[in-house]
Amino acid sequence: MLSAIINDGKKQPGGTVLIVAMWIVLILAGLVLVFGRAMRVELGASANHVAGLQAEAVAQGTLQFVLSQVDGTQGAYTPDVSVTCHAVQVGDGFFWILNPSLDDDTAYHFGIRDEASRINLNSASTDVLLKLPGMTAELAASIVDWRDGDSDVTPGGAESEYYLLLADPYYCKNAPFETVEELVLVKGASPQLLFGEDTNRNGILDPNENDGSDSDPPDNRDGHLDRGVFDYLTVYSTEPNVSSSGEAKVNVNDGNVQALSALLRDVVGEDKFFQVMDRVRGGRPFSSVLDFYFRTGLTDAEFGQIADQLTTSGGQNVVGMVNVNTAPRQVLLCLPGLDESDVDALVARRQASGTDLTSVAWVAGVLSREKALAVGPLITTRSYQFSADIVAVSGNGRGFRRYQAVVDATASPPRVLYWKDLTHAGWPLAPETLGALRAGTSTAAGLVSTGGL
Repeated sequence: MLSAIINDGKKQPGGTVLIVAMWIVLILAGLVLVFGRAMRVELGASANHVAGLQAEAVAQGTLQFVLSQVDGTQGAYTPDVSVTCHAVQVGDGFFWILNPSLDDDTAYHFGIRDEASRINLNSASTDVLLKLPGMTAELAASIVDWRDGDSDVTPGGAESEYYLLLADPYYCKNAPFETVEELVLVKGASPQLLFGEDTNRNGILDPNENDGSDSDPPDNRDGHLDRGVFDYLTVYSTEPNVSSSGEAKVNVNDGNVQALSALLRDVVGEDKFFQVMDRVRGGRPFSSVLDFYFRTGLTDAEFGQIADQLTTSGGQNVVGMVNVNTAPRQVLLCLPGLDESDVDALVARRQASGTDLTSVAWVAGVLSREKALAVGPLITTRSYQFSADIVAVSGNGRGFRRYQAVVDATASPPRVLYWKDLTHAGWPLAPETLGALRAGTSTAAGLVSTGGL
C-alpha cells in the first residue's frame, strides 16, 4: 500500500512524450511540405529548361532549313510557294519565319526575305536616303559622314567633333555600317525613327502599339502601324560581278573590246555589228547596262539576249543594288525619278506571265528612257543575301526562342553573316497560339490551317 501511495505521488511521463511526438510529427510534415514544394519548383524549372533547349534546337534546325532553301540559287532565289514557313512542326516543336509586309499591318506574313529588296545604308545616295519615311536632310548627311572614310563634315552632317561632345562621347565611325541597328548612333537618328511603333518588329499593330501613352511604346492611337525605316534598310546586299551561269561579265567600259565584240557579233549580225561597235567606242563611259542599251541602238530582243552578261563595273563585287524583281513598292519609290505610276507599272510587268526577269532588260520596256537611265546604276535582278526572322517554340509552349539570321548564298554552302537573339522582345505572334500549345489543345494541322493564329 505504501508503494502504491509513492507511485501515485510521482509524475507520469506519458503526456510529455505524446506532446513531443506530436511536435516531431508536425515538424516532419512541414519539412515534407517544404521539400515537396521545392521539388515541384525544381520540376517546373527543369521542364522549362528542357522546353527552352527544345526551342533552341528547333531554331537551329530552322536556320539549316533557311540555308538549304537558298543554297545553289546563284542569285535567282524565288520562294517556293509549296514550302510552308509558318507553324512548321519539327519534332514536338514548331517554327515560324516572320516576314512583315510593308503593305499590311493587320495579318502576319511569313517567308525568307532577300536583302537586295531593301536600300543599302552603305551605298545609298543622299537623294535616295531622303525618300525614306521620317528621313531628314540632317540625318541623311550624317549617315554619309558616319560611313565615309574621311573627317570632312557634309553640310548638315556630323563628324567626331559632334559625337565627342555628347554626354556619353564616342568617335564617328568613318567606316561602313555593320548592322542596320547601328543607325541609332548617328546624329538625328533614334530607336523611334528606326522601329517606329513596332518595337517587337513583328509587322503587326499590337494592342500596346495602339493605346496612346497607356503602355510602351508611345503611339498616336490612329489604328495604323508606324513602322519606322528598319524594314526599308539593309547593310548586306552585295552581288558578285558574274552572269547567271557564274561566268565573269563583260565590262562595256573596258578598253579591251575582244570579249564584247564576240558577244555582239553573235547577237546583232555582221551588217549591224560595226555600227554598234562605233557607238560603243563613242559612248563610253556607260553609267549602266541600260545606258548601254539606249545608246547603242540595240533592239529589245538583242539586248535581252546579252544583258545578263554585261556590266559597267570592273570590280569583283557590286554593293547595294536593289533587286527590281522583289523590292516592295515603298522601296522602289525611293529610287531616283520614280513616281507612283512608274512603280505601279513595274510591279504589274514583273507579275505578268511571260516576263523574262533574268536581267534588267525588261525595265527598259516599262520606264521612259530618262527614268530608266536614272535607276539603271542602282538596280539588279539578283539577290545573294537573305534574312530570316525565326520564331521557334517547344511543343508544350513553355519555351520559345526568336532569332534574326542573315545568310550569304554567294558560295555553296551558304554562310551565316549575322545571328541575333530577339527573344527579349517577347512572343511576336498571336497570344492564342502560345496559349493553345500550353493548354495542349492545339495540333500541328490546326496551327498551319490558321496561319499560326
